[in-house]
Amino acid sequence: MRASGRAKTGAADSSPELRRSFLQAILSERGPATFRAFWAVKCRMTTPIDWKHSGVRIVSGDELDSNTPQTPGMSRAAAITHARAGAEKLWAGTVRIEPDAKTGAHHHGDLESIIYVVRGRARMRWGEALEYVAEAGPGDFIYVPPYVPHQEINASSGEPLECVLVRSGQEPVVVNLDIASAEAPETVRWTDEIHR
Repeated sequence: MRASGRAKTGAADSSPELRRSFLQAILSERGPATFRAFWAVKCRMTTPIDWKHSGVRIVSGDELDSNTPQTPGMSRAAAITHARAGAEKLWAGTVRIEPDAKTGAHHHGDLESIIYVVRGRARMRWGEALEYVAEAGPGDFIYVPPYVPHQEINASSGEPLECVLVRSGQEPVVVNLDIASAEAPETVRWTDEIHR
């Protein structure tokens, strides 16, 4: 590939294998940005990629969008969405829970969620009756699998809980649940086979 971002067209452009790969890219869920990159690199198109408009996006902290589905007790603000940054497979934003406050029970459908605690102390409850509990502090990551009923709680009475939230899709899925909470949830230590 030349430094200008253009590639030479060659005889390999018409090979059956590349045509099949091309069709698979069109029919897959990769999206237009991946498709453009695939076509330019694999098929050696002569059309350059517009990196200025298809490249890195920065969303400033004062540009967050609170017009996103909310859960009682929590304030969400979107940063990275398809509309704002062109993201196709991720959603990212911020979450704030006031001192001694908690969200209602909810889940996010088939989306996976990652929560990074920036400030404060997060207490997570989850399960059919929110019967399990664990806590996370600044610098900790929390993983919430698809369809898991959960509740975020600010475990501090003196400071807000502030987190960064990333989800595995663009759909703003928030399913608020009416769950009778377990009285004494079971504490669960977050460990895995490697870190015991």
